[in-house]
Amino acid sequence: MTAAAGLGTSASRGAAVTLVGQGARIVLLLTGVVVLARLLSPHDYGLLAMVMAVTGLADIMRDFGLGSAAVQARTLSRGQRSNLFWLSTGTGIVLALLVLAVSPLLAAFYDEPRLRGVTALLSVTFVLNGVMTQYKADLQRRLRFGALTGLELGGQAVGLAAAVAIAAGGGGYWALVAQQVVQLAAQLVVLLVVCRWLPGRWARDEPVRPFVSFGANLVGSQFLAHASNNVDSVVIGSTLGAGPLGLYNRAFQLLVLPLYQINAPVTRVALPVLARLVDDPPRYRHYLLTAQTAMLNLVSAMLAFAAAQAPAVVLVALGPRWLETAGLFQVLSIAGFFTMAGYACYWVYLSQGLMREHLHLSLVTRPLQIAMIVAGAHWGLYGVAWAYAAAVALQWPANLWWLHRVSDAPVGQIWRNGARTVLVYGWALVASAAATRWLPPGSTWPALATGALALLAALALAALVVPAYRRDLRTVAGLRHQLRGRGGPPAAPGAGHAARPAPVRTPATSTAPAARPPHHPVRTPDEEPR
Repeated sequence: MTAAAGLGTSASRGAAVTLVGQGARIVLLLTGVVVLARLLSPHDYGLLAMVMAVTGLADIMRDFGLGSAAVQARTLSRGQRSNLFWLSTGTGIVLALLVLAVSPLLAAFYDEPRLRGVTALLSVTFVLNGVMTQYKADLQRRLRFGALTGLELGGQAVGLAAAVAIAAGGGGYWALVAQQVVQLAAQLVVLLVVCRWLPGRWARDEPVRPFVSFGANLVGSQFLAHASNNVDSVVIGSTLGAGPLGLYNRAFQLLVLPLYQINAPVTRVALPVLARLVDDPPRYRHYLLTAQTAMLNLVSAMLAFAAAQAPAVVLVALGPRWLETAGLFQVLSIAGFFTMAGYACYWVYLSQGLMREHLHLSLVTRPLQIAMIVAGAHWGLYGVAWAYAAAVALQWPANLWWLHRVSDAPVGQIWRNGARTVLVYGWALVASAAATRWLPPGSTWPALATGALALLAALALAALVVPAYRRDLRTVAGLRHQLRGRGGPPAAPGAGHAARPAPVRTPATSTAPAARPPHHPVRTPDEEPR
């Protein structure tokens, strides 16, 4: 088997295992949403959101990108791995102490004394994440996606069980706090058993400075992204209180569920493959556009249906007292489409080591997003939602323009794929919503069934009328075939062993020209649940 065929097979198996596991995770998440929404109040969710919006800033720095550095390094000695472990663990401990120290200030800012205890318990998660970083990196480095998926799925199940038990016993918001801590603790136990590795002492002769230097750019862009993506929670929590913030948070979580739960596994598999193909432009473009097309269509279908039938979806998933989140979710879904359209751009930044360039873009777009959200707060919850959606929509063309300037990525095709998806599924969304508009109130299940049929009919019509969309559907249907490389373009002439994947350089040894920066290790995108 050639190296390219082996890489394609690994990608295919990794994608299959990860997506199947992610499907199970989505089922667990939906179960948790449905059950906990009926046991807890908006105020409970609002209290946790107040803390997570602030402590998330510290969470960004929990390993300073050192886990991703280990994943994509060409070589990694035992000494370097041990040094990275101690750096990650030490960073987690320092951040935990910092969060613990600021808990009184956070409680005073929101005028909510209960936040001191919540923040104190959540500080433990920084230590757990710091210890786990290099264990997870080892599994990903060895392409053991099955083990990674299994431990995350198991941790999520244990955490959910603990949350449901505490909530059923009247524990209130402590159920949500315990869920965060228990699922990480369970993962750590499994990692220690599976990896069977203990770090050695600090090795002074093993350099780690290049890994830390790279982390500065990565953490900088992620810090700005988190601040801009969570300023809405801070503004709502400080002006309107925990109850309205809980409603807004649940609407945002309904948006994040299809986005992050599909994007995260696709990114986990796509990035190692893209990083190894960056010196083979035809195959790089082929894999990039194939992954983009598959993800766009899979997520858009779910997002369009959920937005079109938001009232019925909210009634089934959350219950009647959460119905106000339906309108907020429909507004936020605009941001969802444009966030999804920009994922391929982010993959290019990551796989080609353009994190410094990505930071420069973030220094312009993220402060603008913050300013728009703060201004939108004058019009209440919907003002914040519309401001967030508008800011994300404006970031997409800016992202494409900047990527065209700093890389040789197929920006034109990325743009066409994204624009076509937004238009096709936007049309299907409108058709689905119109089909159920005249149904009598309370027709929840008829609305879901009718809306689904109308959505499928609208997409079938689009496939008949738009040839490019038909090609997209064929790409999705043949995704496994594509990943194996059988449908990919031939390697460039004169490449020697054309099928051999390009070696991934470590930050310490990369010396690439400005047109193609070195392959730096990266972590997953910042569009995470909050």
